[in-house]
Amino acid sequence: MTRAEDLAHRLASVRAAVRSAAHAAGRDPGEIRLLPVTKFHPVSDVGILRDLGVEAVGENRVQDAVEKATRYPDVAVHLIGQIQTNKANAACRVAAAVHSLDSVRLAEALNRGTALAIERGQRPGGPLPVLVQYSFDGDPRRGGVPESGIPELLDALSRCSNLTLSGVMCVPPVGSDPAEVFASAADLRDRLATTGKRPMELSAGMSGDLGDAVAAGSTIVRVGTAILGPRG
Repeated sequence: MTRAEDLAHRLASVRAAVRSAAHAAGRDPGEIRLLPVTKFHPVSDVGILRDLGVEAVGENRVQDAVEKATRYPDVAVHLIGQIQTNKANAACRVAAAVHSLDSVRLAEALNRGTALAIERGQRPGGPLPVLVQYSFDGDPRRGGVPESGIPELLDALSRCSNLTLSGVMCVPPVGSDPAEVFASAADLRDRLATTGKRPMELSAGMSGDLGDAVAAGSTIVRVGTAILGPRG
């Protein structure tokens, strides 16, 4: 089996799983976007996925996002991993969205980086959509901002004219109940949507827990291993 055939089979299986989860939750499958996560996989896989109808992928590392976005500019690259502030400028040049905003410092760095990219004509898409990475357990080692830190981050975002708050992202801590974590993140998403008076995304669910995520209201499911196979 060729790599293209393997990815086609895996992608079709995950798409079917998302549809099944949506129907089980009484949701329209069209409300849920599948974001294949290509981290640690070759650039060529992005091209194969594009030919299979994939319009966006997720990347953890800024340098990999730059490489893949440069090679395949017609595929949107979402940054889903932690971003060091010294890499914010590079991130802003290529990211279609950042799912891992978790500090005032990073918000300010992304705001400056986006302004610079727009000024230099490196970002024709305008403001950068960002999702707040919600930390369910407040463990700083895993990234994310706890509930107590949300007001300060939202206040900072209100001053960042080059960023657009687009929703909430979460990753369940090891040993936690994914359904409980996703429900908590969905509640935060709903509160932000009410305050902002516009729809907000919930980026939640991976290969092993996408069913719980879809049931909780996820609109973006990030799937790596089930589509791309074991990491290289």
